[in-house]
Amino acid sequence: MKNLVPPLILFFLIFIFPGDVIAQSNDQKELITDVQNAKAALIQKEPGLSRIFATAEGYVIFPNVGKGAYVVGGAAGNGLVYENGYLVGIAKLRQIDIGIQVGGQAFRQVIFFNTETALKRFKEGNYELAANASAVVLEDGRAKSVEFREDIAVVTMPKAGAMVEISVGGQKFEYEDLR
Repeated sequence: MKNLVPPLILFFLIFIFPGDVIAQSNDQKELITDVQNAKAALIQKEPGLSRIFATAEGYVIFPNVGKGAYVVGGAAGNGLVYENGYLVGIAKLRQIDIGIQVGGQAFRQVIFFNTETALKRFKEGNYELAANASAVVLEDGRAKSVEFREDIAVVTMPKAGAMVEISVGGQKFEYEDLR
């Protein structure tokens, strides 16, 4: 009877709650695919990023960040964190800003960490990017060179939508380790 208890529990979890077990796995698979596609799109738009992806201590890619605003704005997205090229965690991006703004847009964002210390700060949780953080926006014919400030570099790439804004705010991130 002792040997049957773990299989019975496993049977119960799989057949009584299959949606919960499968949905999380499918969500993670979908996020991994979205991140891989976003990375390929970023490199296609700016081939020099492939060198930064290869040499950075780590990076987090948010493949689908949605932003909307009417005076007060907000943005949110989920992404994956890589350390030395290996997937190590999941991150959530949240942004709130205020100012003259209206519209909605979707974009991709990657944050590169040039040092182990910078990546560690991000992984400690409750990481924030100030409103004055330097970000390179990849647009047709306008890509600038990526520059690290305080051991991080931010790259965004518009996907869709239209937004007019002059606002102040910042981004906040949460991190969950997969190990």
